[in-house]
Amino acid sequence: MCPIDFCHIPVSIIKRSAGRSAVAAAAYRSGTKLTNEWDGMTHDYTRKGGIVHAEIMLPAHAPPEFADRSILWNSVEQIEKARDSQLAREIEAALPRELSGAQQLALVRAYVKDNFVDKGMCADFAIHDKGTGNPHVHIMLTLRPLKENGQWGAKCRKAYDLDENGQRIPDGKGGWKNHREDTTDWNDKGNVEIWRAAWTAYTNRALESAGRPERIDHRSYKRQGIDKIPSVHLGPAASQMEKRGIRTDKGEVNRQIAADNKLLKRNQGPHYPPLQLVEGRGREAGGPAAQHD
Repeated sequence: MCPIDFCHIPVSIIKRSAGRSAVAAAAYRSGTKLTNEWDGMTHDYTRKGGIVHAEIMLPAHAPPEFADRSILWNSVEQIEKARDSQLAREIEAALPRELSGAQQLALVRAYVKDNFVDKGMCADFAIHDKGTGNPHVHIMLTLRPLKENGQWGAKCRKAYDLDENGQRIPDGKGGWKNHREDTTDWNDKGNVEIWRAAWTAYTNRALESAGRPERIDHRSYKRQGIDKIPSVHLGPAASQMEKRGIRTDKGEVNRQIAADNKLLKRNQGPHYPPLQLVEGRGREAGGPAAQHD
């Protein structure tokens, strides 16, 4: 079996408070032209290259018209009234270059269906590949559940606080103490780890089915118990420059990390400098991993 590679799988929320919109994000990811009915802005990304495949997957009780990207995300924009509304969740993941395009698509469809659509979420995914060795998928997910009649349901509901006898607790103002609770478990903090672990499992299964020896792991090298420093994410611009023979700052960091890893492999004794000191230099120079294009 080949060495196991660490894969970074960012999970983020698209929210208005950050100046973002679900319609704009969907247009960019899919390379299409969409108009956001919330603010009247048109987002045209039809000239964006590298869009290999874009697809919407819906739960059985979703309105059939949600298969139209504009209708789906404008419906989300319209139901979310607040200026700081959370509009969608996005998951990114690198796709194994060792798999064919058809195998990559089958992997994404299976992962999205089993982990999100079957749970009631609407999913809009796009596979990007500019032929530069960085195929990846963007998965946008709805945050608000759908009722069985296809209408949007509530994200949260009021729940009364109860005492040890199961009775409501007065709030001293003529009412009852209460709190808000989510109507689904989609926002549970443990989900990110579950979704990342699932992507690892589905990807490794796809690699095994394709007869490939490579494997991935969503856990950091430290969690895997491996004395190895992770490289920094180059991003599309730096990757292109490096391929043209132009040395970049992030490229220099990765070259130094590669040299440090060679030393780590040769010097496993107790006198080698602490790993976190070397890691710190890499993070400072490269910063957090950038979003894929």
